[in-house]
Amino acid sequence: MDNLLGELFIAFVKIGLFSFGGGYAVIPSIQYQANSLGWMSDSAFGKSILISGMAPGPIATNSATLIGYQIAGINGAIVSTIGMILPSFILIIIVALFFYKIRGKQWVKATLYGLKPIITVLIFYAAFHLFVLGKEGSMLNWTIGATLVIVGLAVYGLLKYKLHPLWVIAGSGLAGIILF
Repeated sequence: MDNLLGELFIAFVKIGLFSFGGGYAVIPSIQYQANSLGWMSDSAFGKSILISGMAPGPIATNSATLIGYQIAGINGAIVSTIGMILPSFILIIIVALFFYKIRGKQWVKATLYGLKPIITVLIFYAAFHLFVLGKEGSMLNWTIGATLVIVGLAVYGLLKYKLHPLWVIAGSGLAGIILF
């Protein structure tokens, strides 16, 4: 059990240290670790991510906590959560000390600008992958069509009518309850 806890800690420290973009951009890294270490199947991983997304708080930390719990109980949840947040905590303190002095330099701006497309691709990859993992049968059925209509209407309402995101979330949730 101690070896498993150490494995969880190291895996989530690596994810927390080397993943950029937060939230959904980190999911491919978590999935890679879960698959390569044999912790869970793709289907179980997809369900864990979906559950983690419903809980309040950052999905990456929620995922680490839930996966740690599923693998090694409460100790696994604690170790995984600490492993996930410790690198960010340490890095934020270090960066805050130095960033104030270098924030205006061109290479800093260029580096941050260069990370944007990578993060965008990781988020789209995670969304597509979860979409594929979450479906047991055919990729084209009425639930997928209804989901796409809800997403389309939500985006339309946000962009065209400048609806408050809370109203869009509530309306999408209500539509989901009615349709599914």
